[in-house]
Amino acid sequence: MPTCPAPVRHLDTDAVAELTSTAAKLLAFHGSATSPALLADLPVMCAQLSEELRRRLRPVDTADGLFVLRGLDIEDTDLGPTPGHWSTVGDAGALWDVVLLLVSALMGTPIAWDGQQDGRFVHNIVPSPGHESEQTGASSSVLLTPHTEDAFHPGRAHLLLLCCMRNHDAIATTAASVRLAELSDADIAQLKRPVAPILPDDAYEQARRFGGRPAPVPTLFDTPEGLTMRYDPAYTPLEEADGPWREAYGRLGEELARVSVAVSLEPGDVLVVDNDLVVHGRVPFRARYDGTDRWLKRASVRVENCPTRPAAENDEHGYGQAALTAWAA
Repeated sequence: MPTCPAPVRHLDTDAVAELTSTAAKLLAFHGSATSPALLADLPVMCAQLSEELRRRLRPVDTADGLFVLRGLDIEDTDLGPTPGHWSTVGDAGALWDVVLLLVSALMGTPIAWDGQQDGRFVHNIVPSPGHESEQTGASSSVLLTPHTEDAFHPGRAHLLLLCCMRNHDAIATTAASVRLAELSDADIAQLKRPVAPILPDDAYEQARRFGGRPAPVPTLFDTPEGLTMRYDPAYTPLEEADGPWREAYGRLGEELARVSVAVSLEPGDVLVVDNDLVVHGRVPFRARYDGTDRWLKRASVRVENCPTRPAAENDEHGYGQAALTAWAA
């Protein structure tokens, strides 16, 4: 897998000061980054930000489906130790939660899930003891298989934002765009068929207990701009699929591996991924659990009227999971 630079959008000192001062005002007024009133205030505060900042924070607009926003100044010594579990983070890095929410709100509508990380709109991604080999963000010792974020759900994010708090070991996030893959017309036709379902991942305990019948979904679909994708092989029961579909699915995996890049985020970097074009993952690493491990903050964004998904998704049950939107939280 090549390690190469992702497209970078730089924030100058004025833009960073504008973002952080606005975030600080919101946090001081509302007292908590998880305050529903703070979430409701995001559109009002975003409307006051400069046009230049808004231009820099436009959504992904290239075929590789991602970019790194660079320029935020996160001091390692101000963060405290990397938590051992998302539930113990408390207010650590709360200013950056609000900065990430502002960035998210400029790109669309931040969303959360009632069954994940207590419905928080900013998730903390840290390695956790006992979860080393899972296919979730809490793992460490295994390859986190490239996947569409929350692929099991029709209300999944259009954009995924990963903000680096700490990454002393330069642990890479992997990413691969379906628009860079070379697939035959026959394979594309196979993967447009709704053959196998995508099941909820291990982070969604309630959804995994849902009693409804899993619905088969297509892996690829056409849009006016090109192919888009819904892909999570770790949670797709491939044994339920026919041979030609499985072979096409395997070739898609090989192509995504071929075009995959590794992005080692630095503190203050925000990786922005188009969740309909790009699958993302993470290379294995050995967690130390000594307060210095990798720490990311994650936000999910829905872009209204985005024509990247088939209408049939509107009929899916979503395994009983409700997507929460920031303005209605």
